[in-house]
Amino acid sequence: MSLSPPVTTPSHVTSSLRELGYAVLDRAGLCEHVGTSAAALEALRPTWNELPPDAYLRDGGRYRSRRHSCFVVEGAAVTQVPHRAHWQPVEYNALHGGLERWFEPMTPTVVAQPVWPRLLSRLAAYCSELRGARPWFVEAHQFRIDTTDGIGRPTPEGAHRDGVDFVAVLLIGREGIKGGETRVFEAHGPHGIRFTLTEPWSLLLLDDERVIHESTPIQPLAGQGHRDTLVLTFRANGFQGPPTP
Repeated sequence: MSLSPPVTTPSHVTSSLRELGYAVLDRAGLCEHVGTSAAALEALRPTWNELPPDAYLRDGGRYRSRRHSCFVVEGAAVTQVPHRAHWQPVEYNALHGGLERWFEPMTPTVVAQPVWPRLLSRLAAYCSELRGARPWFVEAHQFRIDTTDGIGRPTPEGAHRDGVDFVAVLLIGREGIKGGETRVFEAHGPHGIRFTLTEPWSLLLLDDERVIHESTPIQPLAGQGHRDTLVLTFRANGFQGPPTP
């Protein structure tokens, strides 16, 4: 049985993040906050069919495809930066940490859409409400997890933090699968919550300093299925990268 997410309204996202370390918006709430239509968001969805395989999976899997690009958000201004590697320290990603991973960049079909900078800047506004106005260094990841291997793992590294300030996980869609339950736990406490995002363009926002998160594996209902997400990480003071010598 899937548990419904604890949806809040756009005006209560900041208080929920402050109190609980997480907040969930449904599609209507996201559209209201971003100031866009569901149709404008849906125009992005076909690009998830064009993601190249992830060549860096250290568990030997073939179940993940992705693209990755980086942006700086300052107020309403969103600037794409030159393509760079995705890097995390081993303290935050025991499976893939310490490795420079060069994924194919997101296509102009995504980043040239008017809704794209609006989405990033409006989500960054929540971050600024909590931490003060500043430039936010945003890494954007398009993910498809499929059942090519019989099972797909959205978070093969397990329950984790990302080493950033805030994380936004947007469900783009689910096709022919079961599983994919979201789990959020206090990083330094006993409490947690679990639920399943099922509505396209529903959003989970996380305070990465306060909570850890994971998604359970997916399995096909019949034939082959997949789960598509957009993950945005917001970090103050620069992108993560290997330590300088």
